[in-house]
Amino acid sequence: MEDIVIRNLCKSFAGKPVLRDFSAVLPVGQVTGLMAPSGAGKTTLLRILMGLERPDGGTIDGLAGLRLSAVFQEDRLCDNLDPSANIRLINPTLGRRETEDALAAGLAGCLRQPARELSGGMRRRVAILRALLAEYDLLFLDEPFKGLDRETKETVMADTRRRCAGRTVLLVTHDVAELDAMGAVVRLDLST
Repeated sequence: MEDIVIRNLCKSFAGKPVLRDFSAVLPVGQVTGLMAPSGAGKTTLLRILMGLERPDGGTIDGLAGLRLSAVFQEDRLCDNLDPSANIRLINPTLGRRETEDALAAGLAGCLRQPARELSGGMRRRVAILRALLAEYDLLFLDEPFKGLDRETKETVMADTRRRCAGRTVLLVTHDVAELDAMGAVVRLDLST
């Protein structure tokens, strides 16, 4: 795997520029943090990198053949499936026991509940674990810790950092403390 190199990326919606000649390097095996005010193009950049949007101009090198995983701003869980089944849907090679062991920290009491019955914080933790337990080369985290109380957030951030150590990660956040907790080596700012 090589660094991901973004050159002069541009994207507009209805004639309004969202990204203007954005260039950056996402170093392989490191956490890159991305900060900017709301509406500055953070999620648009992630959607372009994931192939969900096409840029109007610019190039991206280093993505070909990579397996991607993501935590979106919305949890995107299957409401009728329990937490373990939601995770195994993304990575069917995981056994139920292995998945339940990962969920044991803080979610053991809800292993058999459908996702629709989980609290917002529980849903968030399942969505994060689902992304972390997928087979991936590049992980996108779009404000992954929003909606978690302080204590849970600290625990989840520590577990996330441990599980993605040595992996290439792009973390979008409004919180500098999250960048610090995740060990972001490179910090990008779309607002400049």
